[in-house]
Amino acid sequence: MWIHLNSKMILMECFIFVMITFLMTGARCEVPEVFAEAGSQAVLPCESSRTSSAEPVIIWSKANKGTVWRRQRSGLLYRGSSWSGKGTQRVHCPHTQFEGGDYSLQINNVREDDGGVYTCSLDFEGQVVTKVVTLRIIKVSFSPEALVSGMDFSVTCNVTPWAHGASMQWMLNNSPFVPQTGIPVDRYASKSMRKKATEQLTGIWTCVVAYKGKEWRASATLSVRGIIQPPNDNTKVYAAVGSAVTLPCVFSPGITPSLPVWEKLQSGSLLKSVPGHLSPSFSPSSQSPELPWDKSASLKEVGFEDEGRYRCSATVEGQKLSRNIQLVVAQIDRSVSSKKKDSVTLTCQLSDASEVTDYEWVYVTYDINGTQSVRPIQKGKTLSISQVSEENWGEWVCLFSSKDGMLGNVTYHVQLMSGLSGQKSSGFSQNTGVVVGLSCLLIVLLLILAQMYKNHQRKKRIFQYPALETIVHTISNEREERERNHVKK
Repeated sequence: MWIHLNSKMILMECFIFVMITFLMTGARCEVPEVFAEAGSQAVLPCESSRTSSAEPVIIWSKANKGTVWRRQRSGLLYRGSSWSGKGTQRVHCPHTQFEGGDYSLQINNVREDDGGVYTCSLDFEGQVVTKVVTLRIIKVSFSPEALVSGMDFSVTCNVTPWAHGASMQWMLNNSPFVPQTGIPVDRYASKSMRKKATEQLTGIWTCVVAYKGKEWRASATLSVRGIIQPPNDNTKVYAAVGSAVTLPCVFSPGITPSLPVWEKLQSGSLLKSVPGHLSPSFSPSSQSPELPWDKSASLKEVGFEDEGRYRCSATVEGQKLSRNIQLVVAQIDRSVSSKKKDSVTLTCQLSDASEVTDYEWVYVTYDINGTQSVRPIQKGKTLSISQVSEENWGEWVCLFSSKDGMLGNVTYHVQLMSGLSGQKSSGFSQNTGVVVGLSCLLIVLLLILAQMYKNHQRKKRIFQYPALETIVHTISNEREERERNHVKK
């Protein structure tokens, strides 16, 4: 009770002193003001040049809240019950600074309700020195705190207690916040703004409070759950003809999207889809129990006709989220020179080359161990080579990149092309005689084998009747003998 009465008397004396000084001199009592961000440390100044052989009684109190921190001459310390809960000591007055006349109060992890008017009372054996300090807490908050893309939310900057005459400015990711109207928010903007949660609004929101020529800041990070890959609409994915590609559609971890759908959009449209026009090699997302937030799709073998825009959509907490992805397909076109039949021109062709700033051709070879060697050849979209030269047999790779880095590559195999060239036709004409000769020899061998088989079968049929053969042979001999005798007579 004595403490509460003492603090009230001190405040009343200060108020009377201020009023008398103001009425007599027209001056104004400047009360020190401290701004601090919620969660940080605040230091309330209290200094005195008075000297005493004994240390003074130090009393820090808050208006309408009683004693915050007190130290008796004996060294006994006391803290208010609301400042030392759960074993934590949020208020402290460093003893090492007392010798220099500094009795400032430190408040750790300040909260909004810590804002207000504080009084420092120093009792030097009957001589009382009183200091008054105003603590203002700045806090940035979002409502609701857990956001899904598309939800309405508000961002608020509270200064407790509010400083009349102060101005405020919003910043997002260290840049002045510019709303969709294109007009930056001025310093006298509202302390609260209502927006629709989008990926573009994620990041660090900072409230800059300007007061009496000084600035103080407080920040908070806004996280919006939704589709995190790809991070932006109309992201381009590059793939070569014949290769496999993944179209990413990954939601924030911890959420389970429902009713996932993949569509292909009509050419030149971001709204109309083409039902049933997905490629046969298109494989929608699998329902993986380990990664329920991954709804990516894939194409096992990309064709040039698969280029275009695709849309991935799903429902999260009642909000339908979607992301548009553009598939850019690359291939190498081959054309034969009309003047040089053995020379071909390779052209690196993309379905959308709007982001491409550089093309580079490299020659890739492999040794017997499968080790790859890459040799840069030239810059440019086209490349002319001789297809009959064995030095050019191998892989020719076109690398295409943008100002931000590599986008992709596409490969062409020269040995596959040379099999269709004039060199192969010339080789065919040289081997024609050999093939015809071998064919004739084979036919002769077949005829000989057929005759041998026929003779064998005839002998086989005769040997089946040996007695008949003996009779025929005897009759034939007797006939020949009679004919000889008849001639002699």
